[in-house]
Amino acid sequence: MPTEAYGVKQDDVHKKIKLLIDGLVNIQDKTGEFLFTLEDGRIIDTKGWNGWDWTQGVGLYGIWQYYQITGEEKFLKIIEDWFQYQFAAGGTTKNINTVSVFLTLAHVYEKTGNATYLPYLDSWAEWAYHDAERTKYGGLEHTTYLGPNPGELWDDTLMMTVAPLAKIGKVLNRPHYIEEAKRQFLVHIKYLFDTRTGLFFHGWTFKDGGHNFARARWARGNSWLTIVIPEIIELLGLQENDPFFIHLRDTLLAQCDALAGTQLDSGLWRTLLDEPETEGSYPEASASAGFAFGILKAQRKRYIGKEYQEVALKAIRAVMANVDRNGELQNTSFGTGMGHTLQHYKDIPVTSMPYGQAMAIMALVEFLRVFI
Repeated sequence: MPTEAYGVKQDDVHKKIKLLIDGLVNIQDKTGEFLFTLEDGRIIDTKGWNGWDWTQGVGLYGIWQYYQITGEEKFLKIIEDWFQYQFAAGGTTKNINTVSVFLTLAHVYEKTGNATYLPYLDSWAEWAYHDAERTKYGGLEHTTYLGPNPGELWDDTLMMTVAPLAKIGKVLNRPHYIEEAKRQFLVHIKYLFDTRTGLFFHGWTFKDGGHNFARARWARGNSWLTIVIPEIIELLGLQENDPFFIHLRDTLLAQCDALAGTQLDSGLWRTLLDEPETEGSYPEASASAGFAFGILKAQRKRYIGKEYQEVALKAIRAVMANVDRNGELQNTSFGTGMGHTLQHYKDIPVTSMPYGQAMAIMALVEFLRVFI
């Protein structure tokens, strides 16, 4: 097998991934800046590894990706230890973001057959299918710890709840979950895709006549689509002549074309993809890792051609360069609620976060496949 490809050494990629995993499970909020207190008195840690939110949900999936390609049991143990700790602690509130951890658990159950996971997969998927609030036309309302967002669709939802629902549907043989997941993709693309640019808006509200809030073409929100489209195509085993496959592929191609035109010379993208630096839109590494992963995976699976390969490779080199000696992905923006102005996105602070670590891991693991 080759030891170097596209100017990148295989050993260096493994070292970076292991550094990222170490950084992921050891991240701490030492100042309390990134904690928030709920009305019921609970304190939610979105930065540390022992919290339960979408941040850790994506983190788990990053570690799972590396376990899949290496088979090293210590990485599976990190995942299972996290779930054992959380379940013993009594779990948490069901919302769109907290469902995210079950994408990984469904994979782990499929691998291990551990029946103790079944009640959790069943209960949380049933909530998503039956009880989660819906918007007009049946889209999943993006509820979070901070409360409901009535009538709102966010692009994050497809990664955080819809992908887990589809995976659980496959694992537990519940085809109605899969059909619901497909419907959610169609609804979200309908209201969030910007046909003018090929990018996605962060959100849509059915209130006030309907609008896309600040019309922000936000990088990390876009990257969830780049990640989740090839993921759902693979998960569902869609065939090339399936109209749903064609719709997803064409949507991804339009986005990739736009991404190629907005990538910086450094290989990163700005947090607002089409806003210039002079307007305050800073380079953002977690989204850039997500773009690299999605493009490389879609290319490997032959959902798209190789016309965007150099875009992805440039991003991979940038991700490698942004992993510091402590294993933290630099230039990662903090969790970002819906913005009513573009300035909202420019003001989001930059700090290492579990999802940043995980998105970098996913990108680098996907790149490792060139050595196989």
